[in-house]
Amino acid sequence: MAKMCDKCGKKPQSGNNVSHANNKSKRRFKPNLFSVRTQLPSGEVQTITVCSRCLRSGEVVKPKAKNAI
Repeated sequence: MAKMCDKCGKKPQSGNNVSHANNKSKRRFKPNLFSVRTQLPSGEVQTITVCSRCLRSGEVVKPKAKNAI
């Protein structure tokens, strides 16, 4: 599974860890990803990987819950 959002395409970025003595070593900033069940416009339910920003902004439509009767 790629560390990438299926909606916006957000993926890991690179940067530096910087110590108090200003020593630098490489690191990765990973996106906050979740596996979420979503309902496509065709009505099909599918599991996709999305970042927290896409989830919070409402870009993902969650499926309706089944009746528990």
